[in-house]
Amino acid sequence: MRNIPQYLKEDYYIREFLTRRLDRTSTEVVEIERTQSQTNILIRTSRPGLLIGRQGGGIEKIRQDLLRFLAKRFRGKVFSRNVKLTVEEIKYPETQAKLVAENLAQDLEKRLPFRRVMKQALERVAANKSVEGVKIAISGRLGGADMSRAEWLKRGRIPLQTFRANIDYGFATAYTVQGTIGVKVWIYKGDVFDDKAKIKGQKLK
Repeated sequence: MRNIPQYLKEDYYIREFLTRRLDRTSTEVVEIERTQSQTNILIRTSRPGLLIGRQGGGIEKIRQDLLRFLAKRFRGKVFSRNVKLTVEEIKYPETQAKLVAENLAQDLEKRLPFRRVMKQALERVAANKSVEGVKIAISGRLGGADMSRAEWLKRGRIPLQTFRANIDYGFATAYTVQGTIGVKVWIYKGDVFDDKAKIKGQKLK
């Protein structure tokens, strides 16, 4: 129990390193699980081949770089020496708000028309049967305009005032020549009353 503060610091720096290293690699979440002899890190991504590399060389390099980063931060006094990285594929990336926001931000950085990008992203998300509502909002100097403004599109229901609503939220930033553009995505997947029961809301119209 006395090592908990050290473990919390290590977890913070592990997430900081992986967030920067895996930026724009379609990575949704990083989970850390500890045992007495090993630290297991689960990386969920829609592009596992990009991280694993040939014969696992890519993920091994990330692991070695992570250990060196921790050793530098803690001056060699690191508890997480035996680290195992596991990559898990996300089968339906269009239902993950963070991935949708990142993909939309990448399209905006390519100078694609923002209204077309938003509409295409909205259609891809709404096409999934498990999604009952989606909202996409972007703000900034859209289309190279002199003044910033906000635009948004919505399909279905987004009950933001209901605690039992299962809503996934994601945010990303697009870095363009005119400045930064913020991207926000909400995806509603129905109401949850407990861990096992889920009641679907209104269907998309």
